[in-house]
Amino acid sequence: MSDFGQEALKRHKRLRGKIAIQLKDTLDSREQLSTYYTPGVAAVSSYVAEHPDEARDYTWTNNSVAVISDGSAVLGLGRIGPYGALPVMEGKCMLFKHFAGIDAVPIVLNVHRADKIVAAVRAIAPSFGGINLEDIAAPICFEVEERLKKELPIPVMHDDQHGTAIVVLAGLINALKVKGSAIEKSKIVISGAGSAGVAIANLLWKYGARQILIVDSKGVIGPHRQDLTPVKKKLLEYNVSGTKGSLRAALSEADIFIGVSKAGLLSGRDIGLMAKDPIIFAMANPVPEIMPDEAKKAGALVVATGRSDFPNQINNALAFPGIFRGALDNGVKTITDDHKIAAAKTIAALVDKPTPDCIIPALSDKRLVPAIAKVIV
Repeated sequence: MSDFGQEALKRHKRLRGKIAIQLKDTLDSREQLSTYYTPGVAAVSSYVAEHPDEARDYTWTNNSVAVISDGSAVLGLGRIGPYGALPVMEGKCMLFKHFAGIDAVPIVLNVHRADKIVAAVRAIAPSFGGINLEDIAAPICFEVEERLKKELPIPVMHDDQHGTAIVVLAGLINALKVKGSAIEKSKIVISGAGSAGVAIANLLWKYGARQILIVDSKGVIGPHRQDLTPVKKKLLEYNVSGTKGSLRAALSEADIFIGVSKAGLLSGRDIGLMAKDPIIFAMANPVPEIMPDEAKKAGALVVATGRSDFPNQINNALAFPGIFRGALDNGVKTITDDHKIAAAKTIAALVDKPTPDCIIPALSDKRLVPAIAKVIV
């Protein structure tokens, strides 16, 4: 276990959880108790019952998000269940509060079918101003998010999909500036066809990419495959060349590799198959598909990972606090592809002069949340 793992165990046990509720006013007088609880609160309840559209003006729904998981795809740990997911959801809530001032609540569900997850979230949704879905395995995650977006009057986002896609696009915008190339002319290979891989492919296509090869554990997703799920069948149009075969076949003369798959997948020899000065986003965690030093030695121009101990960290936390801050402040009920692209452009623009080792702002950049929030309208 890493030093961070040992330290995390000690601190979590000492704190007994990472979040707590803080009151906005005191209850140290009879007048306060009578105003905030009985009998005063009855007037507020009656008013909100008659004017539900004004609930955000009288309750915490103007600044609250539920962070919800069933524990079926937690980090790189897999299906570890709701108790295993809870520390991660608490951590997400810390990020919401620290970066965007949003009151987020971790909710873990001991149900794993789409119908039951949707029913549970729908039942608790009136308590919140937004829903952040997290660590729900594919393909169920796609159905859950789509149904909730249609059925709820508040913003719903599966961050494993869209937060990842937004930050990848932001990084690519600047990496392509460094290379002096355009996304429309780039051959892109995505390794991993789970929630993140699918969302990345969809957003890059929406932004203008016109040749995307998605590779799963059985090879390139193309018309020759007879084993594709409905979600993967929708990816067929991105394989404009009809390429088939292994990851190595896909990498031939590719300009960009995006990995959301498994550690150690790539070697320097594989990068040698790619076009000159390739862009490598190796985002498997905690160990990337290829280590940055090896990738650069093999000729990569720009290398990004999901780790904080290397340059160019592609991390969802660059995006989701500002996305929800803007949605809550501006009354946005649905987070669209246009919102995601606007957020990606905004993140990219915060790097004045991109270099191979600086294509994305730091998580600590205080400009991130307000800048993103402004474009979520």
